Amino acid sequence: MSDAPELLETGPSRARTTLVLAHGAGAGMETPFMDAVAEGLGERGIRVVRFEFPYMARRRVDGKRRGPDRTEVLLETWRRVHRALSRRRRLAIGGKSMGGRMASLVADELGSRGLVCLGYPFHPPGKPERLRTAHLEGIVTPTLIVQGTRDPFGVPDEVAGYGLSPAVRVAWIEDGDHDLRPRKSSGRTPEQNREAALDEVASFLDHHLKKPAE
Repeated sequence: MSDAPELLETGPSRARTTLVLAHGAGAGMETPFMDAVAEGLGERGIRVVRFEFPYMARRRVDGKRRGPDRTEVLLETWRRVHRALSRRRRLAIGGKSMGGRMASLVADELGSRGLVCLGYPFHPPGKPERLRTAHLEGIVTPTLIVQGTRDPFGVPDEVAGYGLSPAVRVAWIEDGDHDLRPRKSSGRTPEQNREAALDEVASFLDHHLKKPAE
């Protein structure tokens, strides 16, 4: 892959802040979740850029479901996308689930101004012993993880014991699942949870990207 993937941009064209988001393992960049995040952040004055990893881009062409590319390919895709957007001064990276995890693995290397993970996969569902947190113990990039309190990839009691870096803050969304959706019995609506999550992201980006990069 010699060039960056095709980019999908949402939000004000003259926005000062840009957030680059990668998709999760099983669905591409134009899911209802990703659309809602991009549109909601756009309403908050943030430019959102989305892209697809090679395996998902191929699915878009031939319709065949396939597993994610090797980690090395996913990380190199992130590097290419970041280079393509490096002229933007107030630039943060992140993504949904796997996309956010891959971003977290290169955030320090890329010198990112900020990292936003929407539903971080701390461990596979039902396998809390298989942690994906070692790099988060020493990460220096300002990091926001937005996590539902019912997310099977990591719930509050588990995450509290992980020893994450001081650069990492976890914003818990009440009764949210991996897509931040609450149960009807909670008395909360999907819209309430989504707005709470987007407010957290917008506040985080405003705080950490308000000054231009050195």
